[in-house]
Amino acid sequence: MKLKLVAVAAAALAPVVAMLVYNEFALRAQRNEEVRANAAQAAREASSEVERIIEGVRAMLVSVSAMPAVRHLDAASCSESLKSVAENVPNVRTIFVLDPKGSPICGSQPINAGMTFADRDYFKGVIVSRQTVVGTYTMSRISDTAVLPIAMPLMEGDNLKGVVVTGVRLDWLQNRITERGVSPGNAVAIADGKGTILARVPFPERFVGTVIPDEFQSLIHADEPGVIDVTSQDGTERILGYRPIALPGSPLYVSAGFSKKEAFDQINRSTLASALGIVGGVLLAFLAAFLIGNRFLLAPIERIAATMDRWRNGETKARTGMRGPDELSAVGATLDGLLDELDRRRLETERGVDERALLMRELTHRVKNGFTLVQAISRQTFSKVEPERYHSFSARVTALARTYDLLLSKETTSSSVREVIAAAMEAHLDGGCERIRVDGPDVVLPADLALPLSLVVHELATNATKYGSLSSETGKVSIVWRKERERLDLTWTESGGPAVDAPARKGFGSVLIERAFPSKARSVSRSDYLSEGLVFELSFAAGELESLSQVSADGVAEQGT
Repeated sequence: MKLKLVAVAAAALAPVVAMLVYNEFALRAQRNEEVRANAAQAAREASSEVERIIEGVRAMLVSVSAMPAVRHLDAASCSESLKSVAENVPNVRTIFVLDPKGSPICGSQPINAGMTFADRDYFKGVIVSRQTVVGTYTMSRISDTAVLPIAMPLMEGDNLKGVVVTGVRLDWLQNRITERGVSPGNAVAIADGKGTILARVPFPERFVGTVIPDEFQSLIHADEPGVIDVTSQDGTERILGYRPIALPGSPLYVSAGFSKKEAFDQINRSTLASALGIVGGVLLAFLAAFLIGNRFLLAPIERIAATMDRWRNGETKARTGMRGPDELSAVGATLDGLLDELDRRRLETERGVDERALLMRELTHRVKNGFTLVQAISRQTFSKVEPERYHSFSARVTALARTYDLLLSKETTSSSVREVIAAAMEAHLDGGCERIRVDGPDVVLPADLALPLSLVVHELATNATKYGSLSSETGKVSIVWRKERERLDLTWTESGGPAVDAPARKGFGSVLIERAFPSKARSVSRSDYLSEGLVFELSFAAGELESLSQVSADGVAEQGT
């Protein structure tokens, strides 16, 4: 019962829990979409700012290329002009011009003689493409600092006169990203075409100058921007928005990552609070189920059950004594009323049993007197005139009287096959009961079948005593029966006696055997007069045959009722 109460409480809480779980999944899905959108937007904004910076440097180089001192490649005046420009542009440290062979012509800072830049990738790119080239992470040979080189061809018609080169200071780029501000747990990174990190927030000292891991290299030159879930190099799980270099106007790779922990922190706190609330509610519901169940359900039910057990064990005066407006009290009061009624009926039944026993004894006495009277009348009428017929009639009446005596002595209207046969054979056991073999199940017959069976067995025993196996000292009789659905099959077999012959005509006994049973029994009989002795087979419908143990149990139950 306690488990059932707990199940009821759980069933009541199930919709609430299901709704909270659904809301939890819905909120997380919505928040995930928001964070992914924010990551894509942050990457787009960072990429736009990088493009503006690069475009500003390119515009500066265009202006420098247009300066007369630069175009005429006058080393002294060119260096002076470049120094003036570099001092007013904070994001670059040096500006210099190279000849088509990579040797410096002039610069904003002094350049060592014999230094060459012909091996630099950005220089080679300009020589081949004749277009502005954004290089990769480079340690400047002039300033000995990390820069992002940008080179532009110096053209005169279709002829390449030289290459104008500058470098965006990576420390300035790092400061610019840091100044934009990044929320705790989030990250912004800028990388060149080889995947070398140029600037990063947070932990620039750990990552600037290092290469992006191989599993993320494909993002640098992806066909389009995107958003993915990653575990960053610093061990933080993030939703990462990225902008590849392949996009028009995107000279650098830019990514912006949002920490999942920070993004879902508020939802996680709300989830924890909801989970604690659910657990608390479940505990309170279960506690209430136990306390209320014990007080208002289990205790009354146990009281009713205990009363029933006491009454079943013989305490007929046991009552619940329950009164009250609630349903279980009403059940207890109803049970008390039922037990009172059963007690009253029990007393009436006991009185009825006593009265029935008295009437049965009177009926037994009157039946015995009736059979005695019939015997006396038959003796006075036939004993001297036809003694043989008198003795036959008297034996049949005696067999019938014994069967009635058997039925009446049991105070019932039925008797077992074994008892009926024993009563019918009682007068023929002078030679000892070992000569009679009786075998079959304990089947109970109603009175309208027990009486005919008694007459048939008596008639067979009489004939066996006169003419058959029981007329000799060595003869035997076997009586065997069995149940077949709703029919009883009985076989009478004689052996060890004199040879028998079929009678020339039917006597009264044969007619009695054929017509003893009522028509509803649909009796069938057959006699075989064998050299060893008579074999008689009888079959009749007996309805639903009951075993003796079942009848006894039904009788006990009826008396208890």
